[in-house]
Amino acid sequence: MASSQLLGGSSRAGRVLGPALDKIIKNAAWRKHANLVASCKAALDRLDALSDSPDLVDSSPLFGLPSADADSVLQPLVLAIDSAYTKVAEPALECAQKLFSHGLLRGEISLQSDADDATRPAASRLLVSVCSCGGIGDEAIELAMLRVLIAAIRSPAVLIRDECLAQIIRSCYNVYLGSQSGANQLCAKLVLAQILVIVYARVEADAMYAVRPRTVSIADMMDLSDKNLNDSSLVQAAQNFINEEMEGSEAETTPSYKEKSLESKDSVDGDAAANGGVDLGRGGLSKIREDGLFLFKNLCKLSMKFSTQENPEDPLLLRGKVLSLELLKLAIENAGPLWRTNDRFLGAIKQYLCLSLLKNSALSVMSIFQLLCSIFMGLLSKFRSGLKEEVGIFFPMLVLRILENVLQPSFLQKMTVLNILERICQDPQIMVDIFVNYDCDVNAPNIFERVVNGLLKTALGVPPGSVTSLSPAQDNTLRIESVKCLTSIVKSMGAWMDQQLRIGDFSLQSPENEHSAENQFTANGEEGIAVEYDLHSDANSEISDAATLEQRRAYKLEFQKGVSLFNRKPSKGIDFLIKTKKIGALPEEVSLFLKNTPGLNAAMIGDYLGEREEFPLKVMHAYVDSIDFEGMDFGEAIRFFLRGFRLPGEAQKIDRIMEKFAERYCKCYPSSFTSADTAYVLAYSVIMLNTDAHNSMVKEKMSKAEFIRNNRGIDDGKDLPEDYLGSLYDQIVKSEIKISVVDSSAPQSKQTSSVNKLLGLDNIFNLVNWKQAEEKALGANDLLIRHIQEQFKAKSGKSESMFYAVTDTAILRFMMEVCWAPMMAAFSVTLDQSDDKSATAQCLQGFRYAVHVTSVMRMQTQRDAFVTSVAKFTYLHCAADMKQKNVDAVKAIISIAIEDGNFLQESWEHIFTCLSRFEHLHLLGEGAPPDASFFTAPLTESEDRLQKTPSATSMKRKGNALQNPAVMAVVRGGSYDSASVGIKASALVSPDQISSFISNLNLLDQIGSFELNHIFAHSQRLNGDAIVAFVRALCKVSMTELQSPTDPRVFSLTKLVEIAHYNMNRIRLVWSRIWNVLSEFFVSVGLSENLSVAIFVMDSLRQLSMKFLEREELANYNFQNEFLRPFAVVMQNSNSSEIRELIVRCVSQMVLSRVNHVKSGWKSVFMVFTTAAADERKSIVLLAFETMEKIVRDYFPYITETETTTFTDCVKCLIAFTNSRFNSDASLNAIAFLRFCAVKLAEGGLVCYDKNIEGYLGNGDASDGNMTEKDDHAFFWLPLLEGLSKLTSDPRPTIRKGALEVLFDILKDHGHLFSCTFWNNVFKYAIYPIFNNKQHINVGQVLPVHNSQYLEDDSWKSETDTLAAKCLVDLFVRFFDVVRSQLANVVAIVTSFVSSPYKQYANTGMAALLHLTGNLGSKLSEAEWKNILVPLKESAASMQPVFLSITKIMQNIEIPDRNQPFSDVEQYSDHEYINDDEEEANMETASYAIVRMKNHISVQLQIVQVVKKLYEVHRKCFSALHVSILLEILSSIASHSSEVNSETAMQQKLQKACSLLEIPDPPVVHFENESYQNFLKFLQTLLTEDRLLPDELNIESQVVTVCRKIFQIYLNCAGHKLTDKVSDSGPTIHWILPLGSAKKEELAARTSLVVLTLQVLSSLERDAFKRNLPHFFPLLVNLIRCEHSSSEVQYTLSNIFESLIGPVLMTL
Repeated sequence: MASSQLLGGSSRAGRVLGPALDKIIKNAAWRKHANLVASCKAALDRLDALSDSPDLVDSSPLFGLPSADADSVLQPLVLAIDSAYTKVAEPALECAQKLFSHGLLRGEISLQSDADDATRPAASRLLVSVCSCGGIGDEAIELAMLRVLIAAIRSPAVLIRDECLAQIIRSCYNVYLGSQSGANQLCAKLVLAQILVIVYARVEADAMYAVRPRTVSIADMMDLSDKNLNDSSLVQAAQNFINEEMEGSEAETTPSYKEKSLESKDSVDGDAAANGGVDLGRGGLSKIREDGLFLFKNLCKLSMKFSTQENPEDPLLLRGKVLSLELLKLAIENAGPLWRTNDRFLGAIKQYLCLSLLKNSALSVMSIFQLLCSIFMGLLSKFRSGLKEEVGIFFPMLVLRILENVLQPSFLQKMTVLNILERICQDPQIMVDIFVNYDCDVNAPNIFERVVNGLLKTALGVPPGSVTSLSPAQDNTLRIESVKCLTSIVKSMGAWMDQQLRIGDFSLQSPENEHSAENQFTANGEEGIAVEYDLHSDANSEISDAATLEQRRAYKLEFQKGVSLFNRKPSKGIDFLIKTKKIGALPEEVSLFLKNTPGLNAAMIGDYLGEREEFPLKVMHAYVDSIDFEGMDFGEAIRFFLRGFRLPGEAQKIDRIMEKFAERYCKCYPSSFTSADTAYVLAYSVIMLNTDAHNSMVKEKMSKAEFIRNNRGIDDGKDLPEDYLGSLYDQIVKSEIKISVVDSSAPQSKQTSSVNKLLGLDNIFNLVNWKQAEEKALGANDLLIRHIQEQFKAKSGKSESMFYAVTDTAILRFMMEVCWAPMMAAFSVTLDQSDDKSATAQCLQGFRYAVHVTSVMRMQTQRDAFVTSVAKFTYLHCAADMKQKNVDAVKAIISIAIEDGNFLQESWEHIFTCLSRFEHLHLLGEGAPPDASFFTAPLTESEDRLQKTPSATSMKRKGNALQNPAVMAVVRGGSYDSASVGIKASALVSPDQISSFISNLNLLDQIGSFELNHIFAHSQRLNGDAIVAFVRALCKVSMTELQSPTDPRVFSLTKLVEIAHYNMNRIRLVWSRIWNVLSEFFVSVGLSENLSVAIFVMDSLRQLSMKFLEREELANYNFQNEFLRPFAVVMQNSNSSEIRELIVRCVSQMVLSRVNHVKSGWKSVFMVFTTAAADERKSIVLLAFETMEKIVRDYFPYITETETTTFTDCVKCLIAFTNSRFNSDASLNAIAFLRFCAVKLAEGGLVCYDKNIEGYLGNGDASDGNMTEKDDHAFFWLPLLEGLSKLTSDPRPTIRKGALEVLFDILKDHGHLFSCTFWNNVFKYAIYPIFNNKQHINVGQVLPVHNSQYLEDDSWKSETDTLAAKCLVDLFVRFFDVVRSQLANVVAIVTSFVSSPYKQYANTGMAALLHLTGNLGSKLSEAEWKNILVPLKESAASMQPVFLSITKIMQNIEIPDRNQPFSDVEQYSDHEYINDDEEEANMETASYAIVRMKNHISVQLQIVQVVKKLYEVHRKCFSALHVSILLEILSSIASHSSEVNSETAMQQKLQKACSLLEIPDPPVVHFENESYQNFLKFLQTLLTEDRLLPDELNIESQVVTVCRKIFQIYLNCAGHKLTDKVSDSGPTIHWILPLGSAKKEELAARTSLVVLTLQVLSSLERDAFKRNLPHFFPLLVNLIRCEHSSSEVQYTLSNIFESLIGPVLMTL
């Protein structure tokens, strides 16, 4: 045992080599392996002499040994392996494996192509030998070799490079392909995979150490065609093998070699490693990365090996290709950020891997196709930012080509594509990036749109009647998978949106087929990268702007629209594109568009180029001139020319095109033909030959000789060389001239009209199909491959197109605009046609995610469409046809409501409609009576008989409720949009329908009421806008429920009350918006014609109001008022007395129970009671007043607690009750309450919060409303006082009188609280309107005799007005000091009474005037007296035109001459008159005139008495001015009396009428006598008692004038002609006739006036008498001569002559 430990010496390498060499010696055949044995012994001897030398660590390939010794001790291992003898090879391989795994072999191992084996380092020779031993065929040797190779690769001390690495790969390949052991094959495969993982882990880290690659699993290798994978024992053995080899720890080595090993062969400094192995300055790579790149290229080359023609189906070659592709797939999956950032790695992918994908796509092997898809998936997920163009090419070739093949696809191929698409769709960033970089790029295909439309076609399945290679089961599987993909798309969009907007986790409840663990992609870009789009974000940050993106998308859509239009009508398409500035207007620019734009119809291009119009002709010339035919023979040239378009069918168009082609070809090749005519003719011949040779309809083909013969003499009469024509013939016959562009005009497979019309999806399909159909992908044949290779070459010289990344969620709007209609169609059709649980679950998930995205993105139309579709699929409108999928749709609706409630807006209506119908079915299932039983009339006889039919009575399940008409209507069903189901359906219901309905009700038991209630309880979490939309939609549905003519329901109404309660604690701004909606709803339904519904709604409103009034409200807020306003509005507009009474009761109950919480709500409360006060029903009025009485009596402080303005509403309400016509006691009590309110005001119970009185002073001037602080509470008086003021015109005497008394009592009792300013407003708004409302006639107005209005009014207004005037004067006198400024207005009112034509009013006015002056006389100033006297004067003067009106009346009538009296005259008073016939009418008019005349005279005489009394009482207060005014009044009346007396004709008529009527004549003479007598006495008083005034006012002259006037009146009455002069010839004798009895009576009446006049003259001073004697002496003489009725006149006259005139004469 001791000797064995000494084998190999003391060095570490020796301890490993010694036992192995000893074993080789023992197992070797001495003769056959003599050299091997000798070499082993020499090595052992050498090892015994060596020990580890630390100085040799870096230079020697074998740890601790010199380089020369290392080569010698390793040589025996090489010889043993090369011997191909198993017994000696196994120990050698085991030893080599240990050397590598323990890190004893170190350094760089590479194979130099120019060196032979002898000159190579021992380590290289050892590894070469190991790689070559795999050909021995021994299974153990193969496993040993694999162990060595994996150890060598895994060793961090060895850097295997270049060809050596490639040879290792080939050796493993050979074992996989050639080994007889399935286990060894699997082991080789895993070793290859592990090598790739190790290499590329080191490449990513750019280091050999500190890299711990993962151990590969057999699951990483996806070739299911490998039969070895079917044997679980082999699979387990292979997995154990690789696990064992990877479990050993890496050897400890010194770090010095590490630094050396990382040095790049062209590195310039040590910063390379620090920079990830990348020389950023020159693009160089470290050796590790160079080797990784080398390995990748070799794998790509291995994958591109194709079989030869001799052995086209070489299985080994195919297995190797599959293995290569598997390894490439593994490499791509393990690629890190370096691959995406390093140009050389990215370039290798483009140059080698893409080429491999391209070439292998031509194979039809399923395993290869699956690998290609997986590799492409890896490229898309990790490298799309650097492979934009390549992805744009491979996506249509690998994915869309298969996806869009609906009729004849390979099932496995299409399943593979769908699985890949599902993985792609699960990564939201991939979907967004695809749309942004392809669908928004005008030069790229619409990949996203084509994917969605392709999935739609697959989801719709094979159209009926079409021939397909799919079985029904396969077709159904594909349809389900395509729906899953569409669901994944919209789910990813939602996830990306939620992430960008930071929306809370959007998770569906119990999602089936969820693959959360499968999606290994990150949400922020490519796999494994947190933020990968730094490459272009700086240079193109503007792309994140949604506006820019929208412009790009819009540009592409418009461009595609132009292309589509071109493919239908080329000229219009070109005009459209030029007009929209998508292409230039020059012919050259249009020609470039035709040459380079994909998707153009080749036939339409040719048709446009052949047009004869000027512009298309220029375009055709520019198109041809842009082609360079240099270097091409004629056949190549015409083939190249025709590759871009298809020649038109019209000969003239072909002629124009070929003519230009010939010209261009001859220009490029001047020496080719004699003239262009030759090329033109030959071109025609070639086209004809191409048609003849390749058209299957042509049976007899043209021979070469015929072709040559047909073209003789075309070269200016000469023949072209036969060899030339023969060669041209061979080219055309061998290869058909074809266009290379893809023809987009191929008709797309259409679904049948029945499918399109299913569920009303015609419009959706139209939305999908209006756009231009994308180019149809070509088959993966040589033509396609060549075409794509040309694209690669064309793009290789161009700058790389920019890859854009966006974070703005606005992109989702554009994506949804593309995909929503296809998704709608796919989900709807599948959900309708399929009962498969998985398929329907996917559809409903798709709907839910689509609603989520469209809701958040505010896409109203799309959101409503999705929600409506789900709502329709609930089948709640036809429950008898329900299935489990429809119940699931109900669950989906509930989930949508809960999860997306903040964004549903108008879509809530559909959700609530479903919930309403569900609840209806739920109640029917429980046997509850329908709501209609409480709202509608009893059943008709026919309906009653229907319930008694045997089919109905036999159904006992679910109770007797199933027998009512409501259930029958539900069973019959209806359309989704119908307000109530079953209305128009037949009344007959079969037992089968009933049974189906009952079973479906059992299905609905899966959904409990908790889920429904959760939606409404969840409303508290909705944001402000959402809850308003929620309430608005619920109101709309509730309105529909309640207005149903046959089945009114209250479900939504009760929920409205609930959610109002739930959300009552929201901020006031939001709650106000909610209540605006609810208020309109309650008002609308409260006015419903269905009384029961309206009552229920009002009661619901009452419940809400009671809850709301529990909340406190601060001062000066108005929300309570808004909340209670619906009561007031309904009260004002409802025609139902029951509703109005209910409202009054509700409001009364609320107020009395919550009185301490009512604040601003008082306004609406009083509004309700105010309306009730005017109601037509007595019970409503009394009920309202009863409540109002209690409020005012017991709760008055609450009314103005916070809102003093409500006091005004209270007053208005009380005033309204005073107008009640049902109960005068209530009216009087209301007036008493107004007095009570005044008392409260006077006590100062109100606090003013608003000093702006504008709202209470009507339209008064601002100057009238300047209140002081003393009046802070005063403007609350105005509504009260103004209301009482209006009541004074009430037609009921008690109310009128009571209001007037209360009004003035309030003013008298509390007027001391008012300021002068406020008194002004009181007069203006409360007092003056009382007198403005008096219906006086204007002075001088001629009243129609037939008008009885004044007769009616006078019976009650005189009393009120008299009292009002008296109260006004009393009030004015009482507060004169404060209201002094109102004197003029008060006097104006009083004098207006004086000037009234009615005697009662005049008396009132004069009494009031005397009362006013009597109490204030001493307080009045001179100006104030003037303000009193002047209106009095004006009033007196204004009445005089009354006489003229009477005169006019009498002029127009004739008094009849008859003796019979009119005994009914007694009935006439001021206004009484009747009208029977003309004669009677005249007498009535005369009677009226008589009455007016008497009244007029009476009023005038009363004014005289007022003037007289004013002077007597206030003589000391009057100045000369005042006296002069009084004189003017008396003078005016006296003159007027003379005027009246002078109208003898009128007097005669009046006397005649009075005689007929047997009434006294008007006292005209008395009027004149009294007027002059008072006037003369007044002058006499002034003359005798006040000595100062006579001179100032010239009283003497006025006395003389009046006396003369009186004398003249007397003499005229006496019949004496007045003469002022005596005749010179002497006295003339006249016959004096005696006076008649009438004149004697008049003369007697005037006697006292003449006597007074004579006495006044005699009282004059002697000087005054003497001065004025000449003026009246002749009159005195005439008095002597005339007849007198009394001797008193003569006696007085005698005294004057004796005592006065005589002495004057004596002095002469």
